[in-house]
Amino acid sequence: MTPPARVALFKGVGTLMEKLPERVDVAVASTAAAVVGRRQRALRGRLAENLRHVLAAPGEELDARVLEEFVERGFRSYGQYWAEGAKLPGLAPTAVYRRFVIAEGLEHLHAAKARGKGLIVALPHIGSWEWGGSYLDSLGLTMTAVAEELEPPELFAWFKAKRESIGILVEPLNEHAGSVLLATLRAGGVVGLLCDRDIQKNGIEVDFFGERVTMPAGPATLALRTGATLVTAACFSGPGRDHHAVVNAPLDVERQGSLRSDVTRVTQEVTRELEGLIRRAPEQWHVLEDRFQAT
Repeated sequence: MTPPARVALFKGVGTLMEKLPERVDVAVASTAAAVVGRRQRALRGRLAENLRHVLAAPGEELDARVLEEFVERGFRSYGQYWAEGAKLPGLAPTAVYRRFVIAEGLEHLHAAKARGKGLIVALPHIGSWEWGGSYLDSLGLTMTAVAEELEPPELFAWFKAKRESIGILVEPLNEHAGSVLLATLRAGGVVGLLCDRDIQKNGIEVDFFGERVTMPAGPATLALRTGATLVTAACFSGPGRDHHAVVNAPLDVERQGSLRSDVTRVTQEVTRELEGLIRRAPEQWHVLEDRFQAT
């Protein structure tokens, strides 16, 4: 597919999802994702392996029928994620505010805002984090996020504009991202980091669902360097058409040793809390790469 055709395809599908009546868009996207999941055996196998780690303890045998049900629900949930994310730019901020609630931990966000040293929200790929970012904007906690650069650049610009239209500032994941995030935190701002995938392959080795994997060091490093509040959180789809979030209590980011040892310690704590959030809704964990391949 040529770059212009790829841009046209994404824009066309995005516009269609935005314009379709609610629940029709989710039904279409969920069904399409389920069909893709049944046809793409390698993709299905990777999601199954990821979910097996979540659903079963190390060495425990998991019923194949249970795993298959979660895989099917996982693909449908992934389609729902794309449909509901595409719908956001067409919704009024009042609608997002009405249909999103921070069910646990809102007080941690208010405390971080009052403290004034910045806030880092470490997130897994669960549910629709864009709904959470848009809701935070309505609370005066506009979030800056980083995103993988897409090819062609016009496609990334389109995604960036869509995210910023719902109140999420987006910085490309490149050599300048760290400086932007540091400046944001030192100004008392909010940084949101999806950190259950090591995209750049330069993370910290930790235990994750019984396996040794690498996780991004960004949340820990930023918190230790700036003194910003660091929390883990997840934004879940449901109940019904609504969304809710869980925000955990701030992690201890006081220096205890060398920077390297502290980054490792805090990254492991972040990972442990991400495990708990993912276990709340495994079928909403949208990671389709082999997350547990040998490091």
